[in-house]
Amino acid sequence: MVPLLLVLLLALILFGAGFALNVLWWIAVIVLVVWVLGFVVRPASSGRKGRWYRW
Repeated sequence: MVPLLLVLLLALILFGAGFALNVLWWIAVIVLVVWVLGFVVRPASSGRKGRWYRW
C-alpha cells in the first residue's frame, strides 16, 4: 500500500511541476512580447528617444 501511495504522490508532484512549467513558459512569452513592443511603441518625449519603462 505504501509503494502505491508513493507512486501516486510522485505522479501528482510531477503533474503539478509540469503544469507550473507550462504556465511559466506562457508568462515568459507574454513578457517577451510586451518587452519587444516597448521598443516598437515609444512615447514622443521632448527631443530624445524615450523608453516606455522607467528603469
